Amino acid sequence: MSTCITFGTFDLFHVGHLAILERAAHYGDLIVGVSTDALTSEKKARLPVHKEQQRLRIVSGLKVVQGAFFEESLEKKRQYVLEYEADVLVMGNDWKGRFDHLSDACQVIYLERTPSISTTTTIEACRQILEPINVVRPRMDNST
Repeated sequence: MSTCITFGTFDLFHVGHLAILERAAHYGDLIVGVSTDALTSEKKARLPVHKEQQRLRIVSGLKVVQGAFFEESLEKKRQYVLEYEADVLVMGNDWKGRFDHLSDACQVIYLERTPSISTTTTIEACRQILEPINVVRPRMDNST
């Protein structure tokens, strides 16, 4: 059996995350790199909602995932591919072309993302629901 590796933040885990992991698992035993809090902050300019340990636990608990580890740097992709002896690297098509340079180490495949589903859209939907009732930005009472 081949080994497939993929990477992601997996914050506010949603059906889009599950769909791409299920599809990636068709290429082999699936190993997943979960971005650390520091890497997430660096690449998304915000901290994740869920801490890295929680996100790793969620991803590790999925039946399509054979193993998971912390991804500390985007620049370590080659190291991770070699360390886990991956035959295939799967990434979402939002990264298309970004990891083609690894094709000498493994097959590189970019999969379509699930339309209209992302952590960013989930966060925005929550804001729209919560802001009118002052849950997101409560008013500060300085009268005390």
